[in-house]
Amino acid sequence: MNAKNNKMEQLHDVESFAKVLTSKGYDGYFHTGSAFPGKVKDSLTKYMEMHRVEIERNPRPELTLTGYLKWDGEELPSVQCNMVVRHESGKFDVQKMEITKNDRYGQLLKKVELDNLTVNTLPKIADAITMVNEELKLNTSDSKNSKRMRF
Repeated sequence: MNAKNNKMEQLHDVESFAKVLTSKGYDGYFHTGSAFPGKVKDSLTKYMEMHRVEIERNPRPELTLTGYLKWDGEELPSVQCNMVVRHESGKFDVQKMEITKNDRYGQLLKKVELDNLTVNTLPKIADAITMVNEELKLNTSDSKNSKRMRF
């Protein structure tokens, strides 16, 4: 029973869970279970209200929280995340996170999967975005050795 109590102590209620995510920069709009758009707290609350009876009959230990980490319009690449959230008795914690960068057509450019997470070890949003951004490495020649063309 002590292990179960420790496990429950690691879980957060909706309010504190949303507060920790927001402090890490996850303050945009999300979907819980592919529906219920809104800020983290609102999305989770709507999900819980709509599925209250179902959850009481058949508790699901996990749900998915999905949102854009970076969106600069339809013409540019975007970064999205899918968080697998553990849910027990109205308490929440992050278990896994998948971060994807897609081009403007929705084609996958890069994907990173993070396992064994908690809401406290979840990377800040800027760090998550950096994980999937390709950095262009340009070969620059030494100015002493390069020759310039003049017209």
